[in-house]
Amino acid sequence: MLSVALRTLRVRWAAFVGSFVALALGVGLLAVMGQALAASLQAPVRAPERFAAAPVVVKGQDALRVKTPIGVRTAELAEPRAVPHRVVTALRALGPVTEDRSFPVHVEGGPAGLVGHPWSTARFAPYALGAGRAPRADGEVVITGDWAEVGERLSNGALVVGSVRGLGFEDAVFATDAEAARLAPESRQLVVEADASAVRAVVEGSGARVLTGADRRLADAGPERDGEALTALNALFGTAGGVTAFVSVFVVASTFAFAVERRRREFGLLRTAGATPGQVRRAVLAEALLVGVLASAAGCALGAYGAPLLGEAVVEGGLAPDWYAIGGHDWPYHVAFWTGLSVALSGAAVASWRAGRTAPTQALREASVDGQALPWARRVCGAALLVTAVATLAYALATDPGDLLHRKSYVVRPMLLITAVALLAPVLVRPLVPRLPGTTGLLVRANAVAGLRRTAAVAAPVLVTVALAGSLLGATATLNEARAAEVRERTGADFVVTSAQGTHIEPAAVDRLRRVEGAVVSASSATAVHTLEDGVALVRSEARAVDPGLLAGTVRLPVTAGRVADLDDASIVVNEEWAEHGVGQRVRVWLGDGTARTLRIVAVLATGTGDNGAYVTAANAGGAGVDRVDVRVRAGADAAAVGAELRAVDGVRVASKARWVAASYPETNRATRLGVLLVLGIALLCTGISVANTLVMGAAERGRDLAALRLAGATGGQVLRLAAAEALTVVAVGGVLGLLVTLVNLAGMGGALALLSAPVAVVVPWPALGWTTGACAVLALVSVLTPTAFALRRPAGALT
Repeated sequence: MLSVALRTLRVRWAAFVGSFVALALGVGLLAVMGQALAASLQAPVRAPERFAAAPVVVKGQDALRVKTPIGVRTAELAEPRAVPHRVVTALRALGPVTEDRSFPVHVEGGPAGLVGHPWSTARFAPYALGAGRAPRADGEVVITGDWAEVGERLSNGALVVGSVRGLGFEDAVFATDAEAARLAPESRQLVVEADASAVRAVVEGSGARVLTGADRRLADAGPERDGEALTALNALFGTAGGVTAFVSVFVVASTFAFAVERRRREFGLLRTAGATPGQVRRAVLAEALLVGVLASAAGCALGAYGAPLLGEAVVEGGLAPDWYAIGGHDWPYHVAFWTGLSVALSGAAVASWRAGRTAPTQALREASVDGQALPWARRVCGAALLVTAVATLAYALATDPGDLLHRKSYVVRPMLLITAVALLAPVLVRPLVPRLPGTTGLLVRANAVAGLRRTAAVAAPVLVTVALAGSLLGATATLNEARAAEVRERTGADFVVTSAQGTHIEPAAVDRLRRVEGAVVSASSATAVHTLEDGVALVRSEARAVDPGLLAGTVRLPVTAGRVADLDDASIVVNEEWAEHGVGQRVRVWLGDGTARTLRIVAVLATGTGDNGAYVTAANAGGAGVDRVDVRVRAGADAAAVGAELRAVDGVRVASKARWVAASYPETNRATRLGVLLVLGIALLCTGISVANTLVMGAAERGRDLAALRLAGATGGQVLRLAAAEALTVVAVGGVLGLLVTLVNLAGMGGALALLSAPVAVVVPWPALGWTTGACAVLALVSVLTPTAFALRRPAGALT
């Protein structure tokens, strides 16, 4: 059988090119995604940066630790605690103490993420003056880098008196220690120039931590940023890799199966010549093995070339740290190679089994017209997957509708429905093929219905691409629109005031806002509370600290039970996601600074899209500063005058309700957007290969049909128009199936939003669906017209 397979490959090499290309591309994509995932599994340990030259760093309590029956559970505090004053006093007896007080800085034309520090901490990086002098008075600063000149007055009024060479990990502004203490009253970490063991003895029991050696990196801003960046990359490439595997396996399997199905006449002749079913199957599997090994090896080589390019692209795009690089792992190549080979053999085996058990005369009869286009096994699998998709959707809606709004769910769930519809495509094609007018329309429908396998093989990859584009883009757009509607419904204020620096509003500014005549001012603070669910799971919930007497006048909350007006220092407002959410129940919580409290539930909010958090009073905010002020204009007051007075307050940014709602419109983050584009690009690429393979193979086998048309008097232009009409019709069928899958998926998300009492605004991404279907149509036209045009260059008699 191996020698027969080799001779077949040598003689019919053109028929195997499509299968080879599809498999090589699929394996290459799997190898690239596997390498990207492998590179995102572990972040390097950074060396200390800001405190590289500091002997000992003492950091205030920044983590909550709760004992449970299965061990200690930890969580990051929303409001880390300062180093206790008594501890600072005791440390000063051991040696010099330098308090670190960091604060955000906003300068027009300056670097993004600019941060301020006291000048006394610069020597611990160490920074060295390169020009100018150290700051000596309030309003004088030293900058890192060369984004401003010495002697220049910045937009915030500060005078640049010196500069230091940037060290690459931050853009900083250094002020005097006195000014830093005014801007950041609390010192949450400090440097002690003393023996580490003596420092530990003083700090022990205070909740603060002593950092030495490599642990000093924990005092840097964002010490876990590399791990967080890799988590985002892991999610990005995990999603893209999962979809890549799904689309690649789907395309490769269908391509190999279709290639085998197109050779039924050849198999019928072999059976007539005396070949047994087993010999036919072994010959087909031997061919698939040879093509599979060569194509999988080529795909691994392609992946080795493409993986570093992807790594460079994500670094240049700002989605990965500078040190991120893809490559150097072996297991992705093994997974990609053996997956590709297994899929090729599986796709060929299924078709070869049917070819082997078909009688010679039946195979010859079915070579031209499809008989049973959908075998019973495929019917059973398709129906089972369809039932499973519908049942799991219904179960999710009944038990946990919020799960349908998570990215993993709305990315993975459509694949089940797509696979089911693709398996049942031959049954669905016949009723979807339109009855076009004229002779050409009659021939188009007749050819599409007579070759159901060919029609379904072209429509299936179009279905995959259109359904993925519609489901992914539609899901993100639907969620964004629902969240925007929530913001519109919740905002009852006429103006929303935030800090011009993007952080907390100064207490003096809050007092000034409260004195604006004709304004009802409701200040609130962002914080968090933690609960211990089932005695073992420490769960963080975002919260806001508010004045309950003023809240109702500026914010409209989706209350399902209780009254928000009953909120006081001994109570809390929760949402329906909480394990305990009955009005009157008492829950044990840990506040933003780690303080344990037992609070009474006075009101329950609808879950919504997940942005309806808890509400507490300022007494339970853990010391969080005011970051938002909602202002309602009193009846009879002049709104324009109130707005003008609000804008006259220093250090704040004032937005009208309309502008606030517009600015709050949720935007898909860059990583998610890139992931969706990557997924759709992969799907479209695989679709192009599959459609091209199928149509080229189909066109090569239709020489007799072309000859009959030419001998019947059809012109070359008429034949080309017929071929184009057939290709566009099949693409349209795939597009309609993809649209149906999209609508079902988005309907499920709309149902979840309704059950969560969130605004339902299902968004069908018509432009994306149109562009995707159009791209598939162009690929189909090129793939069918090119071989047909070449075939028409020969005499009509030669086509037979």
